[in-house]
Amino acid sequence: MPHSPCSAASSPRPAESECSQPASGGSPTRLLDAAERTLLDQQDFHRLFDAKLIRIRHQLGLPITQPTSLKNIPPEHDTAFRAAYTNAARDVGQLFLDTGHLADAWAYFRTIHETAPVRAAIAAKAAAMPPDPGPQLDELLNLALYEGAHIVEGLKLLLKTHGTCNTVTAMSQIMAQMTPDERRQSAAMMVRNVYTDLQLSVRRDIERRQPILTPDLSLRELIMGRESLFADGGYHIDVSHLHSTVSFARHLHHEDPELQMAIELCQYGGRLAAPLRYPSDVPFDDYYVANEHFLRAVAGEDIDESMQYFIGRLNQCPELSDKRMIAFVIVDLGQRVDRVNMALDAAAEFVNGLEDPGGFSFTAFCVDAGRLDTLEAAARRNDDVLALTTAWLCSRFPNKHDA
Repeated sequence: MPHSPCSAASSPRPAESECSQPASGGSPTRLLDAAERTLLDQQDFHRLFDAKLIRIRHQLGLPITQPTSLKNIPPEHDTAFRAAYTNAARDVGQLFLDTGHLADAWAYFRTIHETAPVRAAIAAKAAAMPPDPGPQLDELLNLALYEGAHIVEGLKLLLKTHGTCNTVTAMSQIMAQMTPDERRQSAAMMVRNVYTDLQLSVRRDIERRQPILTPDLSLRELIMGRESLFADGGYHIDVSHLHSTVSFARHLHHEDPELQMAIELCQYGGRLAAPLRYPSDVPFDDYYVANEHFLRAVAGEDIDESMQYFIGRLNQCPELSDKRMIAFVIVDLGQRVDRVNMALDAAAEFVNGLEDPGGFSFTAFCVDAGRLDTLEAAARRNDDVLALTTAWLCSRFPNKHDA
C-alpha cells in the first residue's frame, strides 16, 4: 500500500481550539477525539487523515511522527495498521466527496483501490454540468481523463463540450492507458457520433439534388448507387475523424450494435477518392477494405473469407517485420471469431516467440486453444526449454487450470 495520498504539510494549521490547550491529565483518547473534532469542523481533511493514523500508531505503541508512513511497521502490527490506513482513507475520501472536492477524494480512494465512489460522483457531476461550466469543466476533464478516474465519462464530456476533433485526439493519446472495456465503450460512443454526423451530412447533400427522399435511410442505403456523392473528391465529414473512428471500432464486440455502423463507415470510406483514404500499417494499408473485412468477421459475417483475406496478405508479404504484424492480427481475429486453429496454422511461426506479460502470449494462446502440438513444435524449433516444459506438463499432467 502506498504512503499518504496527500501531504499534511501543505494543509493549514488548526486555529485556537479545544485541542490546542489540552486539559491536564486528559487521556490520549480524549485528546485525539478533540483533535479530530476540530479538524473536522475546520474541514482540514488531509490533517484529519494524519490524526486518524496517529491514533492507531499510539494504540499500537508505534512512533507517532510521520503518521502516514508505511515504512518500518513491525510485522505483528502490519495487518492492524493497514486496516486502519484503509478505513481512514475511505472516511476522508468520503468527506472530500461530500464537500465536492473530487480530485482530493480521488487521491484517497485510488490509494486503497476503491474507485467506484469517485467514478459515480464524476458521472453525476458531468450529467449536471451547466451550459457555461467555467473552470470546473477543466478540473473535471483533467481528473476524469488524464488522472484516469473515469476515462469513458471524461471522453463523453469532452465530446459534448469540445467536439469530435478534440475527442478523437484525446482518445488516441490515452488509448494505451485504457482498459479493454473502456476502449470498447469509447469506441461505441465515437462510432455513434461520427455515423450520425456523416449520415446527416450525406442526406443533406442528396436532398439538395433530390428533395423527396425516403426517411430513415441508413448510411449504406444513402450512398448505394450514388457515385456522384464522391465525384471530384467529394466528401461529407473530416476524413481524419472517419479514419480514426474506424480504427477505434476494432475494439467493438460481436453484440455491439455500433459494429454495423462501423462497417457502413468503412463502405463509405472505401468510396472516397484515393488521396482521402489515408493508409495505415500493414495489414490495414488498404485501410477501409481491410477494416471492413476485420469488422465483418467480428460481426459474424463471412468469417472464413475475412480470415483468408489476412492470411493472403501474410503469404504475399515479403518483409518479416510486416509478416509478424499481420500474423498478430490473424491470431487476434482468429481468437475473437472462433477460428483459432485456422489462425495458428497460418501464423504460428511468426508469433511463436511473443510473450508479453501484459498482452499476447503465444504459450497461453496455444494452451487455451488446446494446441499443445503447435506449442511443442515451436519450442523445439526455438530451443525454448520453458515452452517445451509447459507443453509437456499440460499434455502429460494436466490440471483443471490448464483446461
